[in-house]
Amino acid sequence: MLSGCAFRNQLVTQGQRELFDYWLESAGQRAMPARSDFDPLKVPRLLPHLGLIDLRDGVDQGLFRLAGTQLRNIYGQEITGKRIDEVFSGACAAYWSRIHLRVAENALPAHGVVRGPAEGRDHVVLFWLRLPLSEDGGRVDRILCHDVAGPCETGDAPAEFTLYHYPRVEPLPLPGRVQYG
Repeated sequence: MLSGCAFRNQLVTQGQRELFDYWLESAGQRAMPARSDFDPLKVPRLLPHLGLIDLRDGVDQGLFRLAGTQLRNIYGQEITGKRIDEVFSGACAAYWSRIHLRVAENALPAHGVVRGPAEGRDHVVLFWLRLPLSEDGGRVDRILCHDVAGPCETGDAPAEFTLYHYPRVEPLPLPGRVQYG
């Protein structure tokens, strides 16, 4: 069983760790916090890197309700108000579809590193974190995103890498229940 401490130790950036800590604190004894529990002003330094995907109409209709100012630089466009299939298209669409579907279905956080997070953005190496939110405590209705671009000094960076996925290898099934904290 993966604990919150083990997951936190795998996070790459300080911002990811700060947001994960606040997400855990906001959840209290529940599996995940609700959007109403989350006050972005408690993590002001992270605001430019935060996004909020609304899944209330399903993952296939997911919509970026909010997107911090740095997400425009990362994705090469303003993404507030765009559906996730408009932001993540082309060769990277399947990658992001798997990530968001996994977070929604398993109600568990996920993180990773990807080069070329969106079509035409191959020069960007992205350190990402996805945290589920649920108003009813069961169904994931939003995903809190934290995206930070890192330097890509050479063209030799892997196309994609996550904790659960490596190119051309199917992810291992996750346990049904994971306890955090």
